Amino acid sequence: MRTIKWLAAGLTASLGAAVSLAGHAGASTEPPAMEPVEVETDIGVDDTTIYVGMLADQSGIFSPLVNDIVAAQQVYWDLVNSEGGIAGRQVELLVEDTEYPDMAVYRAKYDAFRDEVAIISMSTGSPQTSSVAEDLVDDELVAIPLTWYSGWADPDFGQNVFETYTNYCVESMNAIEWMHNNRDVETVAIVSFPGEYGQDGAAGAKMVVEELGLELVYDGEAAVTPPSADNPSPDWSGVIQQIVASDADLVWTTVNASALASIMGGVVGQGFDGLWSGNSPSYDFKLLDTDLAPVVDQYYIVSTYQVLWGTDVPAMAPLIEEMTAARPDLRVSDAYIYGWTEAQATHAILEQAAASGDMTRGGIVAAAGEVTVDFGGLAPTQSWAGEPNDYIVRESYLYDVSLEDFDWAPLGEGVGSTGAVLLEGPYVGEVASNFTYEAPCFEPTG
Repeated sequence: MRTIKWLAAGLTASLGAAVSLAGHAGASTEPPAMEPVEVETDIGVDDTTIYVGMLADQSGIFSPLVNDIVAAQQVYWDLVNSEGGIAGRQVELLVEDTEYPDMAVYRAKYDAFRDEVAIISMSTGSPQTSSVAEDLVDDELVAIPLTWYSGWADPDFGQNVFETYTNYCVESMNAIEWMHNNRDVETVAIVSFPGEYGQDGAAGAKMVVEELGLELVYDGEAAVTPPSADNPSPDWSGVIQQIVASDADLVWTTVNASALASIMGGVVGQGFDGLWSGNSPSYDFKLLDTDLAPVVDQYYIVSTYQVLWGTDVPAMAPLIEEMTAARPDLRVSDAYIYGWTEAQATHAILEQAAASGDMTRGGIVAAAGEVTVDFGGLAPTQSWAGEPNDYIVRESYLYDVSLEDFDWAPLGEGVGSTGAVLLEGPYVGEVASNFTYEAPCFEPTG
C-alpha cells in the first residue's frame, strides 16, 4: 500500500518522484525537460502526454459548482506539469460539457472519451455515472465521480467508480444526528430530487430518523422535480405547503441550490422558522449574494464532505496560494477544494501506475486499488482497498452560515470568505459509525 500526501510544504509522492506544488507561485509555465519513463501504455498515454478527462456540467443546473471545480483542476495539473509531469509526460486535461441533466449529451461525451483518455478525473451526476458504470469496467477506465451515491462502494456495481469522501446516505446520518444532539431536532421533514442522488440522501435521512426515534413529519422523497431545459421552473408549490404544514424542527434537502432557494424562500415566507440543512450539493455559498441571504444566514447549517474555503488545515494555505497566483481574478469558492482533491486522487493513482511500470488502462485500474490518499486535511484520508466497510468514508463536516463574514472577493485581493464557520468536523455520529454497508442505501428500479 502506498500513500500520497499533500503536505503544507507540497505534494510529496512516496512513489519515488517528489512533486512539490506549494511555494511554487509565479514559477515559469515552461516544464522542465524530462525523459519519459519507460512504462507499458495503451489508450490515453503516449511518450509525451497523459490525457485526463473531465465529464463536467458546465452549462446545466450544477454548473456554478462545476465550473469552479474545473478551474481548480486546471490549476492543479498546470502545477504538476511545471514540475515535469508524471513519468516524464505532461498531463493534458480534456473537459467536455455534459449539460446536466441531459443523459444523451453525457453518453455522447463519455463515448468520445472511450478511445481518448487514460482516466476520468471527474464524472458529474449520479444517474449519468450510473449509466456508464458497466461500460467503465468493460473499457478498463477509472472514473472519479462528482457524485456521492452509496452505490459506488458496491463492487458488483461501482467497480471502476472510485468515490472520494462520504456518501449521501452516511452524510445524512451524520448531519441529522449532529443536529439532534446539538440543535434539539426531534421532528424532520425530508425533500429530495428523484434518483440516485436525491433518494440516496433521503434513505440515509430516514435511517437515522428511525434509529434515533425521531418523527418524520413530511416525507417528500423524490417530490422535487429537478429543473431541466424542457422544464426550467418546475411547480414546487405542493412541496412548499407540505413543509409549512409539517412544522418540522429540521427540513433535510437533497436538491440543488436553485431548488433550495425557491423552496426555502417560499416556506420561510409563510412564517416557518425551523432549521434547514441537506446533502452538500443542496447548498451554494453564492446564495449569500442573493436576496435570500438573511434567511440562509439565520436558518441553514451546511453539511459537507470536505472542509470549506479558509479552514485551518495544513493543505489549505498552499491551495489558496496556488489558486491566487494562477487565477487572481476568480472569486473565492468552496468548490476549488473539490477540484483540488479530485485531482489529488487522480494524481495518486497515476503515480502509482507509473511506479508499477503499467500505465495501461488495466494498470491504472489496478493502481487505484493500491493507494491511500492523504489530502492534508482538505478531506478525510481515502483508499479503495479491501471490502466496502473497510474503506467507505464515514466522516463529514458541519458549518454555520455567517453573512457577516461573507466576502465574495477576487482571489487576488486576499480577503475573501465564503461565509462558513466550522461547527464540527471531521465528525462521525453513532449511527454512521455503526452502519454496516451491505448494499446501496437506494437502488433504482427498472
